[in-house]
Parts: sequence; structure tokens; C-alpha cells
Amino acid sequence: MFDDIDAKILTIVQKDARISNAEIARQVGMAPSAIFERIRKLEMQGIIRGYETRLNAEALGLKLLAFVFVRTNEAHYADTEEILADIPGVQEVHHVAGEDCYLLKVRVESPQALGKLLRERIHTLDTVTSTRSTIVLQTVKETAELPIQ
Repeated sequence: MFDDIDAKILTIVQKDARISNAEIARQVGMAPSAIFERIRKLEMQGIIRGYETRLNAEALGLKLLAFVFVRTNEAHYADTEEILADIPGVQEVHHVAGEDCYLLKVRVESPQALGKLLRERIHTLDTVTSTRSTIVLQTVKETAELPIQ
């Protein structure tokens, strides 16, 4: 699927998506044109899914991070997960095993905003039977980087 050079490229790009092909080439010891082709191949294979800018949520007024467990009356309900994924402030939706059906990562302005989101957006869904929320007090580590081997 990918070789050691691709692994090095992926490690570098994960740390800085804005890094130039020339700088990657310097670090890997290859020509920039070869790096360009490898990155294009990794994109076409779906290994590199996209590039994004990580914003400071607190600086944007989104000071509350919470994880919300959602229980539904069906184990896997496609319409429900699509609706959950479209709610502003919901960053992640995971279909999980166990007592609950979904785990959401939510960022909002305040505890009041979380309550409103739960009351007006989540609990209004016919398939949702209950929720449990865990509010984050401090984030020690948060990353989107994957270990490349």
C-alpha cells in the first residue's frame, strides 16, 4: 500500500500540511517532483483524505468541550446519525458498541448552550431515548495525527 518513504512523507505532512514539496524533498532526500507524485498517489488512494486548518476553539468562544453518549431505540439508524452529524457544534459522531449507540464530540459556548443543543436538537429526534454528557475540565492532549509504521 505504501512504503517507508511514503510513511516519512505522511509523518511530515501530518505535522505541517502547509510544508512545501521542496522542504519534504529535502527532509526525505528526494526530488520535489517525486514528492509531488507520491503525495498525489497517496491522495488518489484515499490515504491522504484532505487538508484542514485547526482553529483555537476557545479563541472563537467555544469554551466548552463535551462528550455526549446517545442511546437510540435502534442499534444503527442511518437517518439519526446523519442528523447528528449535521448539528452545528458536533465535531465527531461515532457509532459505538455497548449500552449507548453513539458518542458525540461537541464544542459549544457554555453549559447553557450544551443544554439547549441537547433539548432542541438531540432530544427532539424520535429515535433518541436518552443521553449522558461528560464535560471536559482540561484537555491534556488532542491531536488528529496517526502513528505511521
